[in-house]
Amino acid sequence: MQTENPDSEQTRVMTLEAFADTIVPGRKRSPDDRAIAGVSTDGGAVASGALALLEDPASGFAAALAPLSEALNSHAASYAESHGLPLTPGTPPFVALSYDHRTALLSDLLKPGHPEQEMWVGLALFSNMAFDSAAHIGVHEALAAGHPGLLAIGIARPDDDGLWRFPEHSYGRPLAPLHPETVPSGSPA
Repeated sequence: MQTENPDSEQTRVMTLEAFADTIVPGRKRSPDDRAIAGVSTDGGAVASGALALLEDPASGFAAALAPLSEALNSHAASYAESHGLPLTPGTPPFVALSYDHRTALLSDLLKPGHPEQEMWVGLALFSNMAFDSAAHIGVHEALAAGHPGLLAIGIARPDDDGLWRFPEHSYGRPLAPLHPETVPSGSPA
């Protein structure tokens, strides 16, 4: 059994984090964080667990992440060369690009008609999914941990007993009158 080179593992992680951060930007974890561009003051896809969601075998992407990372870095190296951009030695090419250049490259890869569009759209969707729904962890756990995406969309917290109750109608009014035989739990009699 061949083990992955630690440098290639670090390259894979940094590249996928940079991809997710380009889709849903977040704040840097530290001043020397290269994967996250830091164009937002809030947590983005990376802080929301995009990599954990992508690496989950149920995502269908887990086995393809290393080749996708390699392909993205190959595209980034070609992009940098065609735009006369210097790359930082020892830094994955996609990570070495500025946020604006990452965005420009992904705009091309995600464009209708690009031969690889489907795989990049899939990665983008999962990056968004980690932020929008915390699909890789339970909502209770995500809220307790301060999940940035769920907090950004304003999801209500459950009551002290862990159940969600909504005393106000979400549309500002009842959608229909209650059936006269409805019991306090909301079930029909």
